Amino acid sequence: MSNEISSPFPPAVVLLSGGLDSTTVMALAREQGFAVNALSFDYGQRHRHELDLAREIARTHGLARHVVVNFDLRAFGGSALTSSMEVPKDRNLDVPDHRIPVTYVPARNTIFLSFALGWAEVLGARDIFIGVNALDYSGYPDCRPEFLHSFEAMARLATRSGVEGTPVTLHAPLVQMTKAEIIREGIRLGVDYAFTTSCYDPDGEGRPCARCDACLLRAKGFREAGVPDPLYLRFGMKP
Repeated sequence: MSNEISSPFPPAVVLLSGGLDSTTVMALAREQGFAVNALSFDYGQRHRHELDLAREIARTHGLARHVVVNFDLRAFGGSALTSSMEVPKDRNLDVPDHRIPVTYVPARNTIFLSFALGWAEVLGARDIFIGVNALDYSGYPDCRPEFLHSFEAMARLATRSGVEGTPVTLHAPLVQMTKAEIIREGIRLGVDYAFTTSCYDPDGEGRPCARCDACLLRAKGFREAGVPDPLYLRFGMKP
């Protein structure tokens, strides 16, 4: 499903999950003068509630287009987000753990960016935005700067636009920011974090579990930013 609004601004493709980070990136892209074409994915994730928020974010911000692509990574499994595997809870994120957690979805950002790259060519867009972060994150390999640089280099070789001299630029403006810095930037941009999600295992109404890695990282960010999390206030929960 997509909405189309004509715009005099240059087009950009923004990966929009409905989460805190991707919503902040969407707001940054708009501030930089891009017509945002938001791309979301229904890939069989257990936290599909994020798609409802992505649609609402796209609507309230009047984005140029919003497309939700459907495919089912439950066919492969291999992740707590796309199988019956339990989502880890109550981990101590202050204790270094170099193992990649079971919430990692194999090659997810490679898949997402490949869709974004194809759509960018169709739109004539030379800019793709993604909200990955390599500081306050869960240790996923496809959130690191090395991965982003490699994907951008691949895109120059794999696309007509790249071969003809108009390659896409991959923007990851949050990659070296702490979660608190991201939240402060979003507040500056007027992002309403009450209608974003981070939880890997929300209930049927989208209420966060407050115990998974994503919830713990979000809570840490709001504490360090010195502001209450409006998502918890919306649900009448204690952060």
